[in-house]
Amino acid sequence: MSDQIKHECGIAFIRLLKPLEFYYEKYGSVFYGLNKLHLLMQKQRNRGQDGAGLATIKLDPKPGTRYISRKRSNSPQPIREVFESVFFIF
Repeated sequence: MSDQIKHECGIAFIRLLKPLEFYYEKYGSVFYGLNKLHLLMQKQRNRGQDGAGLATIKLDPKPGTRYISRKRSNSPQPIREVFESVFFIF
């Protein structure tokens, strides 16, 4: 996963503009963003990738708190492995 980014690579980006309570009330789950990201990554699959990753960034965090995290995998089922590790955190 250290190769240069080329035409085989795809990037999916989700930015939630409203608080999580909005998504819970409207869609019944606070995982709306993760579910959409999973769907986008599944649609981009089979373009020659040998791995997948997920990164989250918090905007306006309090000083001294964690604001970025990432998960990566280059297993035979990288999307599944990344999202299994994310959902087990919660």
